Amino acid sequence: MRAHRIAIALTALAALIVAVTLLVRGGDDDPAPPPPVLAPGAGVPERDPLAWTPERAGEYAARAAEGWAHALYTRTADGLATGVERTMQWREAIEAATAGTGVDPDTLEAMVLLESAGRPEAQASDDLAGAVGLVQIVAETGRSLLGMRVDLEASRRITRRMHRAARRGETERLERLRAQRRRVDERFNPEKALAGAVRYLEFARDQLGRDDLAVAAYHMGVGNLQTALARYGQGTVPYVQLYFDTTPTHHADAWAFLNGLGDDSATYLWRVRAAEAILELAREDPEELARRTALMNERNSAEVALHPPDETDPYDDPEELREARDAGEVAPLPRRWLARHGLRIDPQMGELAPELGEEPATYRGLRREALAVLAYLGAGVRAISGAERPLRVTSTVRDAEYQAELAGVEIQATDGYSLHTTGYAFDIARDYADRDQARALQFLLDRLTALNLIAWVREPGAIHVTVSADAARLMEPLGILPADGG
Repeated sequence: MRAHRIAIALTALAALIVAVTLLVRGGDDDPAPPPPVLAPGAGVPERDPLAWTPERAGEYAARAAEGWAHALYTRTADGLATGVERTMQWREAIEAATAGTGVDPDTLEAMVLLESAGRPEAQASDDLAGAVGLVQIVAETGRSLLGMRVDLEASRRITRRMHRAARRGETERLERLRAQRRRVDERFNPEKALAGAVRYLEFARDQLGRDDLAVAAYHMGVGNLQTALARYGQGTVPYVQLYFDTTPTHHADAWAFLNGLGDDSATYLWRVRAAEAILELAREDPEELARRTALMNERNSAEVALHPPDETDPYDDPEELREARDAGEVAPLPRRWLARHGLRIDPQMGELAPELGEEPATYRGLRREALAVLAYLGAGVRAISGAERPLRVTSTVRDAEYQAELAGVEIQATDGYSLHTTGYAFDIARDYADRDQARALQFLLDRLTALNLIAWVREPGAIHVTVSADAARLMEPLGILPADGG
């Protein structure tokens, strides 16, 4: 009986506390608490939610072309607009070279943009034995495989004379020497070079059985691609399958071979497809191409293109950031859940908050899509590397006032539009447990870039990652609930 009375008393006390709380908060007009972040039992998914499946072939190929496009927009010789204009001037010659061959003229044109930006005299280095010309043909390949005239000694001798003529301003002599070099080294002859590239693509297609593999082989070589396919072990498959179905833990031998080639060989096909898309945009919507070019050149990554300032509102001050938290738009970092995913929060995160009269916790949160990517990275790095030491997350969401404070003390912090002020960006410290952990992170950064889900840049002390809104596809597999509870 005494226990029963105690229970009744506790119930009454709880009711009193609730009533007082409602009174203090304003009763029924008090805003609802923020929506929950995690589903019950949220944990590390057993299967990679981004793993290759045949149904994803078209989507993943398109994503890869977008994801690897940034360098074309920012590093094309003399600027993308000039490179596109020069390349398009060769269209008639490109169509003549591909006529009756089965080689797609759009693909060859894209290769010209990617390889030389339309410059018939382009050289990869000072060594003429290397890649030169409109489609960057190596001397030995041109001579032995493509049947081109490549007299290296004569080409080098004439090139030295060309340099002297250029220094002296002897324009007419320079043009005569250029014509002579095109005769002794046909790689510098645009028509002969284009015909050589077509012969290579036809040869590669005969050896590999597919057009996409032929284009991929143009950079890495037919033999290397045959080795990668052999290590993959499923015969001739589309390149999108070879690329996305190989990881450090799945078909690891094939992945290691492709990754070990270096020099962007593994991503060549995607960059050709990106060049195709750029040239198509140049013809159909040049204003959009100019807009995208400007966005791509805002930063050292494609982060501004993922979230243009006129489409993504930043948080201007702490009050706006708190409102976003209350609405569930920005989720607080769930410490224990992150720990299960191989991540820990740097204790100095948000250290400038007192300057704004705030608590550091105000600046420890992310958009839910970004939180999903962060957890995917942490769990993936742990699974691949086996490292138990967690990755350290040093920075997440900020508001513009905090960003201004940071810019006053941190040279790396921009005093302009920062993606941190949108909640879509975070930083991971570059202090790794070992080389395996660093390599695992590099693989996942590249894979998420290839899926156009992130843009990232290497800073002196951290990896700065910006997440696409499209990364919402990772929320459900990682147990992150949508802000609307749907």
